[in-house]
Amino acid sequence: MPNSVASQTLFLYSTTVSDVGTVRSNNQDSAFAGEHLIAICDGMGGHAGGDTASTIAIRSLAHIEHDDVNGDVSTVARMMETSVMAAHDAIVGKAKRERKLAGMGTTVTAVALVAGYWVLAHIGDSRAYLLRDGRLTRMTQDHSYVQHLIDTGRISPAEARNHPQRNVVMRVLGDFDIDPHPDIAIRAAHPTDRWMLCSDGLCGVLEDSTIEQTLTAYSDQEECAQQLVSMALKAGSTDNVTAVIADATLALDADAFDLPHQTPLVAGAASASLEPIADILNEPVATAPMLRDANASPAQRAAALIQSQPASQPSPRVAQPSAVREENGERANPDTGEIPVIQKRDGHVTDDPNDPDVAKAIHHERQTQRKETRKRGRRNRLIAILIVIAALALATGGAFGAYRWSQTKYFIGNADGVVAVYQGVNTNVFGLALSHEVKRTNIDIDSLPQAWRDQLQDGITFNSYDEAIQHVQVIRQEKSNFNDNSNTSKSSGDAGNGTSDSSDSSDSSGSNGTDGDSSAGSSQTDGGTAGDTAGDTGTDASSTGTDGGDAQ
Repeated sequence: MPNSVASQTLFLYSTTVSDVGTVRSNNQDSAFAGEHLIAICDGMGGHAGGDTASTIAIRSLAHIEHDDVNGDVSTVARMMETSVMAAHDAIVGKAKRERKLAGMGTTVTAVALVAGYWVLAHIGDSRAYLLRDGRLTRMTQDHSYVQHLIDTGRISPAEARNHPQRNVVMRVLGDFDIDPHPDIAIRAAHPTDRWMLCSDGLCGVLEDSTIEQTLTAYSDQEECAQQLVSMALKAGSTDNVTAVIADATLALDADAFDLPHQTPLVAGAASASLEPIADILNEPVATAPMLRDANASPAQRAAALIQSQPASQPSPRVAQPSAVREENGERANPDTGEIPVIQKRDGHVTDDPNDPDVAKAIHHERQTQRKETRKRGRRNRLIAILIVIAALALATGGAFGAYRWSQTKYFIGNADGVVAVYQGVNTNVFGLALSHEVKRTNIDIDSLPQAWRDQLQDGITFNSYDEAIQHVQVIRQEKSNFNDNSNTSKSSGDAGNGTSDSSDSSDSSGSNGTDGDSSAGSSQTDGGTAGDTAGDTGTDASSTGTDGGDAQ
């Protein structure tokens, strides 16, 4: 890999334009346009999540604007990869600490000019295009599902534009179980090279041929960016739209006093926190120009270009580094980023993760976060234990109170077939009886009327022991009355049965006597035919008649 400074010195002029679009309520894109670094980050993950993720990524990369390490291309390539991975760790860490940001992420496409070479880092579906010698080349491969379908021959590029899953990314930085390592490429830089970085809100609706034509037609960088964003919105883009335009310029005299210079520009969500970026670069940074009225006529746009600042546009905001802010008496803005900004002993400010001081600060922050996490975990466990103890105490107190109340009640019920008095209520809780026997009587349950048996089966409740005993006496008296009535009914029934038996005997005797007389007469009549036989029969008949009389 080349490590020497190129024989001809190239400078980078860049600008960026970003617009929220016609549908979204906030801009989740972030962009950076400097003298050595350009970058586009397309955030995702809700109203606040996408903003935060893309801003963190821009802040993580910003130090490369001045940390060129004496033109060592290989070192800068490693720095870009490390910075992207540091942004990933910062996004994941913030998402874990703030649940409302869960699921946030961002794409990253960045290009650095180092010693006559381009160093490209890319992950996601934002794109980088290079216009060289009038020919446009797409320098990045989308890490998206539809690109995978195209690569495997399942769909054509034309079908991909309207595919229902065209926005699904397969590699991205953030709170996802996805490989966060970026693609790194190095390519020799040429004078007049023009880069165009964009979010998918632009390349998703404009054809590459349209992009090439626009990049060729408009030499002015800002006008070119304005045209591309406007055309994407007119083509029906429903997403945030961001474009970064950068031109490589050859300095004829690298030692000249008046070298090309520009103030780095920040666009989109990251423009809301300029001060931390100014501290990282230790130089002023400014917000990028806003999108001009897309419906303005060519004459109106030409007039706006002539004016120093169009009346319809707000003035760009410029943020000074902390040292200048303190000199001016301005209150220092607190560092709200996820990667610590370190001020070196020589006054230089950096958040380069490769810097030993920054790495040490990151390590210290992680240790502090782990301690806080452990402390918070112990505190949450203690609170959970106290809640459980309080709940158990409340449940125990409630159960004890219910038991104490139950022991103020009494009822009469069945105890092994006899009437008994119980203290408590006739029920149980989880198999625990809330009553116990205090007095057993000799009153047999089966000797009571059915109505009493049914009542005793359910339990007859009283508010005191004395009331229960009094009711036992009532039951005993009722049992006595019930038994007396039963005996009286039985005696009357026995007398009636005796009279009936006597009558039955008389009837039986009369019947037998009649039968005897009849038998005698019959025997005598039958015996008239033979003398000996008649005499025997008459004797028998006379005996039968005598027996009948005795019976009577």
